[in-house]
Formats: sequence, structure tokens, C-alpha cells
Amino acid sequence: MSTVSPLDALRHAQRPGPKTAAGPRLLLAGATGALGNEVLSRVVGAQNYALVQVLAREPYVQGLRGMELLAQQDDDVRQWPVQHADVGLIMFEPPRLHYQRERALWTPRPDQLQAVAQWMHCGGGQTLAVVLPHDAGRLPQALKRGLANLNEQGVAALGFERLIFVRSAREAQKAGAGHWLQRTANTMLSAFSHMLAQTERPVRAMHVARLVEAALLKAPPGIHVAPPELVWRAAQKEGLQPELQSWLGSS
Repeated sequence: MSTVSPLDALRHAQRPGPKTAAGPRLLLAGATGALGNEVLSRVVGAQNYALVQVLAREPYVQGLRGMELLAQQDDDVRQWPVQHADVGLIMFEPPRLHYQRERALWTPRPDQLQAVAQWMHCGGGQTLAVVLPHDAGRLPQALKRGLANLNEQGVAALGFERLIFVRSAREAQKAGAGHWLQRTANTMLSAFSHMLAQTERPVRAMHVARLVEAALLKAPPGIHVAPPELVWRAAQKEGLQPELQSWLGSS
């Protein structure tokens, strides 16, 4: 029985393997916050893309194989050089300031949605997913107002083959009435927030990330909008596949 020396094994391992078809390239704007981190981990870890490029404000040491930072120091999207990508993904969660990596990343403002989408389309993108923050109740008021006025029609007119919108799984909380009794009641209820019905709580970022990942892979051509109720149902136990089947007609 012949044996293989360690040196021969090393040489064999270093030989290029058989050529395989290159996968699509994904370009991600807004890989920040709990949801951005979850989505980034899933799209990189699943290895469904040949390369995942993440927009950044400044260079930073990256720790995920298959990911590349794309630094854009100018905030004017119209001045950016065209970058090839097959799939675009835009998210708006603010960076968590105690995470150094997230402070280095670039996150679009809501008013930049159409400009970023057009830039991705000019680079050859045929698929675009726009994902709203999963917990709208924690957003700054300025960001809430901006997201409420997203120019989705302008994005739809750009001509993407597949366009996916994923809504927040919980609507932004309405301000309480001004009466002191109402304010007192709101304060008491907030102290018992752990007793809220499950349907009133925001879903976890990891569940929304699963929905986004699956939609990018399975959505047929056309415009697909996931309303808050669908996002919540997909986050429940065994809820993802039935909701995908109902929403996208995929198995």
C-alpha cells in the first residue's frame, strides 16, 4: 500500500481545482445595526455569491472570507465610479456606535435611496432588495420621517428585473396623548413591556435576515413587497417556508 508524503499532499492541495461557474456578485449598502450584521453574516456565510462588497466610509480590517470593503469617501453618490454587481441590497439601520466596525461602514440616508439604487443598476444590477429596519420603534424621529417618504416608485421605474421591499415587522409607536392620565398609564405599561402579546413585539433581527436571504435567492422576476404582517409571520416557528410559498410562490 503506497503512502503519500506530507510534501506531496501539500503540493496537491495547492493545485487549482476544476473550474466552476462564477456566482453572482452582491453589493451591500448599510450593513449596520443588528439587522445589517445578521444579513451580512448570512449572505457571506452561505457562499451563494462570488463576492460580497460592503460600502464603507474608511478602510477597516475585515474578518469575513468572501467579503470586500468598498470605501466611498464622497457622500455624493452621483460622483461614485460605476461598480459591477449583479445583486444590490440597501438597508438603513443606524450603526451601533460602540462597534468600531460599524462606524467605519457607510449607511445611506432615506433620501439617497434612488441615487444608490440607480448607481447599482448602472453597474449591471438586475436584482435589488430594500430592507427597512426591523424595529421601527427604536429609530430616531428624523429617520422615521425619512423612511416614511421613500421614493419607492422612482426605484421601481429604474428597471430592475427583480425588486424586493421588506417592511418593518412592527410599525413605529404612536406618541401618547397629552393628558397626564394617559401619560401615567403609558409609563406603567412600559414597565410591564415583557407582558406584551407576542404580536406587539418586534421580531428578532436574525429572523428578518433569514427572510431577506431567502427572498434574494427565490424571488421570481417582478416587484415583491413583504408587508409588516408577513415579516412577523415568517419569523414565527416553522413560518418562513409557508410565507415564502404564499408570497413568492416558491417551495
